Amino acid sequence: MTIPDCTVRPSIARHRRFVAAIVIDSIGTGVFVPVSMLYFLATTSLTLVQVGAALTTAGLLALPVGPLVGGLVDRYGAKPVLQAANLAQALGFAGYLVVDQTWQIAVCAWLNSAGRAVFFSCYGVTVTALAAPGQRERWFGLLGSVRNIGYALGGLLTAVAVSFGTHGVYAAIVAVNAFSYLIAFVLMRTVPNTRPEVGQDAAGGWGRVLRDLRYLSVVAHQLCFAISLFALNIAVPVYAVDVLELPGWTAGAVFTLNTLMVGFTQGIVVGRLSGRIRSRVLVAGHACFATGYLLFLAADRITALALAVGVMLLGAISYTFGEIVGGPITPTVAAESAPDALRGRYLALNQLAVSVAGAVAPAALSGLLSTGAAAIWLALVGVSVLGATLATTIGKVVPAAQSHIGGV
Repeated sequence: MTIPDCTVRPSIARHRRFVAAIVIDSIGTGVFVPVSMLYFLATTSLTLVQVGAALTTAGLLALPVGPLVGGLVDRYGAKPVLQAANLAQALGFAGYLVVDQTWQIAVCAWLNSAGRAVFFSCYGVTVTALAAPGQRERWFGLLGSVRNIGYALGGLLTAVAVSFGTHGVYAAIVAVNAFSYLIAFVLMRTVPNTRPEVGQDAAGGWGRVLRDLRYLSVVAHQLCFAISLFALNIAVPVYAVDVLELPGWTAGAVFTLNTLMVGFTQGIVVGRLSGRIRSRVLVAGHACFATGYLLFLAADRITALALAVGVMLLGAISYTFGEIVGGPITPTVAAESAPDALRGRYLALNQLAVSVAGAVAPAALSGLLSTGAAAIWLALVGVSVLGATLATTIGKVVPAAQSHIGGV
């Protein structure tokens, strides 16, 4: 069997506007997410609890939206649904400029949360159509790198803007973010619309999707992987600063290290993995996650400040390698395991696993952390073991997981 050369960088010339739309989206997200709570506290008379309740309610109510639009993607194609998601988020951010009550924040936040859920439900369908077989890991890796760099640039811009701390600056951040989604909408106009070919079998609809036990194991694996992805931003900052009492810059260093590693090395690493069996690489990714969690736990046993910081950074490096090797392969397996005529529904279900992880992770991880270092990190090691077990399972029953990276 000849394995195509996956080290060749994916050609983006034909689809540079789609890539540009992803860059704009990620920068906008990187700008607003770090200041979302600060923005509402600075521009409204609401309390922290009221704002938090509004955002949480909006996130939970947005969970069903992704699966609901899966059928629309299968019928009309991904492009119009992606553009509708852009408009929803533009409207949501524009609404943030005038909100002053809890229910108004919830409505606008729902538009944004639903828009992002829809966007990522369609995202895999579009990438699968644009990328040639054998290049999909590279495409998902490239776009993952682009998003991480965009988040980092957005975070840097936010740090500069927040140093001024005025109402006008906060409003400008939101206005620019709303405008960015309008630009993304325009850029998406040139993206080919990915629709199933006439005559392809879409019979069965959602019933067929939910009866596909092999694909449900792919979704279960996605849930485990997504929980690990949320652990870094939710648990590590509080653990490093409040539990270990390390300098505040430690949390920033961990985040920066993670962002730079993913942004600048993911494509290289995926190229080096060309020819490896996908499921085995996923197992290795979960092993990297687990090693990182054990290093985080070990830092709790170290009294020397400098050594504890070093162990935390080593843990972040191991964790990030898990993200680097698993990040592009997980969506590739999910996309290639879905039949063309129902890919919208299949990937919407897979994205629901990510949304559920994002909804429950803050409460679950903070609750575990309040119990103690061993509780949270050993629990996450357990999630990694389960993820590795599921990766092994899909490697036996799912053809896309049995394939080689870069293989056709």
